[in-house]
Amino acid sequence: MNLERIVAELEKNNPAQPEFLQAAREVLETIADFVNENPQYDAHKIIERLVEPDRIIQFRVTWVDDNGDVQVNRGYRVQFNNAIGPYKGGLRFHPSVNLSILKFLGFEQIFKNSLTTLPMGGAKGGSDFNPKGKSDNEIMRFCQAFMTELWQNIGPETDVPAGDIGVGGREIGFLYGMWKKLTREHVGVLTGKGRNWGGSLIRPEATGFGGVYFTREMLETKGTSFEGKTVAVSGFGNVAWGAIIKANEFGAKVVTISGPDGYIYDPDGITGEKVDYMLELRSSNNDVVKPYAEKYGVEFFPGQKPWNVKCDIAMPCATQNELNGDDAKKLVANGVMCVSECSNMGCTPEAINYFIEHKIMYGPGKAVNAGGVAVSGLEMSQNSEKLSWSREEVDEKLLNIMKNIHENCVKYGKQPDGYINYMKGANVAGFIKVADAMLDQGVI
Repeated sequence: MNLERIVAELEKNNPAQPEFLQAAREVLETIADFVNENPQYDAHKIIERLVEPDRIIQFRVTWVDDNGDVQVNRGYRVQFNNAIGPYKGGLRFHPSVNLSILKFLGFEQIFKNSLTTLPMGGAKGGSDFNPKGKSDNEIMRFCQAFMTELWQNIGPETDVPAGDIGVGGREIGFLYGMWKKLTREHVGVLTGKGRNWGGSLIRPEATGFGGVYFTREMLETKGTSFEGKTVAVSGFGNVAWGAIIKANEFGAKVVTISGPDGYIYDPDGITGEKVDYMLELRSSNNDVVKPYAEKYGVEFFPGQKPWNVKCDIAMPCATQNELNGDDAKKLVANGVMCVSECSNMGCTPEAINYFIEHKIMYGPGKAVNAGGVAVSGLEMSQNSEKLSWSREEVDEKLLNIMKNIHENCVKYGKQPDGYINYMKGANVAGFIKVADAMLDQGVI
């Protein structure tokens, strides 16, 4: 495997796509030694095939707002790889959405889905539509227009989208309603559905729950636990909410949440009604956390991120590249022992390298936050069986999946000095299953 040549070709063929190039480079650098030790992958050009999406679907979404004005947005679906199962990955509605971000997310999804051991390929999609400040009727009209363009490219055994940033239960309901009307079918084509029409219990909390389960396994390798630990969390959506609930359950004290407006520091811990209040903040459509500080009389730091707070565990739960090299230095100087990405590619390469150089436990998003898509996969299984599992059944299966992911990361990431390079372990473990399936299925 000629790493330099492949990266150079990627940069040439994907100009102005920094997020995708970052994600691809991270994976390629960590699996290079393994690929070179197994020449069958190079002989069949697995790497060159893996970094090219199977197809990219781009379309115009035209809808009418409450004032009667015509609005135009872009819609996308990046179907990256389906070697081990139907395409699976979320839809993101946010002004920042572009092809680079969706390709990075879809590429990461290949490995994340592989790590779960469930039969799911990698994909991602979305639109530059911003649901913030829109009425329910405007969001419904947009979702219906979006699905009118996408519906022929998805299906329960073809491509199963889910939610992501800007796409929650409300949006999934509107999208599914239009898909059902167009196809005249009622099957599990979307996940994150309402509990009363095919959804799974604990799906909203799953990414955060899974992230805490994985982090607990990391801590156990050092003979410790969440008990008595101080945790800094970013974000205040579903992922942060789920992580805080489970971290509290395991005896930790979570002291921060954040939004685009800044972060709050609550030294007493975010527990009880404060966690419930996060749901109110999230549903307010204002995308700010300052009201928490005003309600509970705690400090608010406008325009800042929570990574200068002294903590034992840092859990980025917001968006990509939210923790940079300078943030990493602050965390290490303050004695952080574990950094666990609940967001997708939450740390920059500089931050990751700094953590690894200083032997800090670092869990990459494709492993740590795989709980969300894992429960999406479990929702697909329930839909296929026309059954609904209990909360305890789903949670137990999620716990076992996260334990298995951790075991595979350790298997392929443990270094001679005992340090576990979870980034390498996750990438190699995720790669093997997909690459071997591609070999088995021939050159297609």
